[in-house]
Amino acid sequence: MNKQLLRVLCILFVIVIGISAAVIYFTFDRRAFEYLAMFQPWYLLLAFATVFIGLFFDATRLITLTKLSDESINYKHVLNVVLSNYFLALLTPGQSGGGIAQLMFLKRAGVPVAKATVIIIVRIFMSILFLMVIMPLVFFLDPSLVSGLPTGVLVPMCVLFIVLPLLLVRFVYTGRMEKWLMRFCMRFSEEKQKAIFLWYRDFQQAMFLLGKHPKMVFRTFLESGISLLFIYSVVPICMLAFDIEFKWSVVMSRMCLLNLILYFTPTPGGAGVAEGGFLLLFNSLVPSGLAGVLAVLWRFFCEYVPFGLGGIVTIRAFGTDVITQIRSRRNIE
Repeated sequence: MNKQLLRVLCILFVIVIGISAAVIYFTFDRRAFEYLAMFQPWYLLLAFATVFIGLFFDATRLITLTKLSDESINYKHVLNVVLSNYFLALLTPGQSGGGIAQLMFLKRAGVPVAKATVIIIVRIFMSILFLMVIMPLVFFLDPSLVSGLPTGVLVPMCVLFIVLPLLLVRFVYTGRMEKWLMRFCMRFSEEKQKAIFLWYRDFQQAMFLLGKHPKMVFRTFLESGISLLFIYSVVPICMLAFDIEFKWSVVMSRMCLLNLILYFTPTPGGAGVAEGGFLLLFNSLVPSGLAGVLAVLWRFFCEYVPFGLGGIVTIRAFGTDVITQIRSRRNIE
């Protein structure tokens, strides 16, 4: 195996095992043994099933997006794109390799790089948009999340979650965003300005693409939501395995909030932040000593299983020097 890839995998393995062990060690207590004795393993099969259903709808979303851009792609290539994102996002700082891996597979499937870039931006945007739009519902279903906020703050915040994406699209269409971006970038070097405007150009093209096909955009939005909700359902299923009493609405609400935050974390795959955020949100919902175990199970099913599958398809397609290819971007230049 390529030494660079092996070194990165070893570092990742140490980080994952270290974080998982620390989370369990600092949260585990004697009462947890009682719940571990009641654990029902067959729920693990249900957890696997929900993850794969979520990945399936992620794949159908990608097919819808390729049709939006007047391209076509089969399920084999789509699954490669989806799984490779998990693999390279977890191996690279700030999850930067995930997008490049998707570009590489989309190019292999015959999608031009310019269109592939737009597709990937829309795919990410749709996931974030779904989570932002349902945030008012999250706060309604789980009022304890915002119990310390006065109504005068909570209502504008909920409105902002819904209106902000719409304002962003409007500013892109009217050209205001570009003017603000020019003023903002004046303080940076010419090279950084170029990189920012190249990214903005791709984002602008993604917004224009969405405006041309409103019905398919709504379908993509629904597929994004179904995919995310099935994947997040792993947590309540694992809680059922331990025979824990809970409200589905509360657990799913907190999972939506946590994963929205994770989209903006700089660590690979949200490592460390995900586990810490899970403990913060779920310590009060589960019996003492089980929060760490549930956090590790969640990460195993929703990140590490897709990561392993993504590693297989990515290395088979691009070889063991895939990290070098990602860093040099030779395949997409």
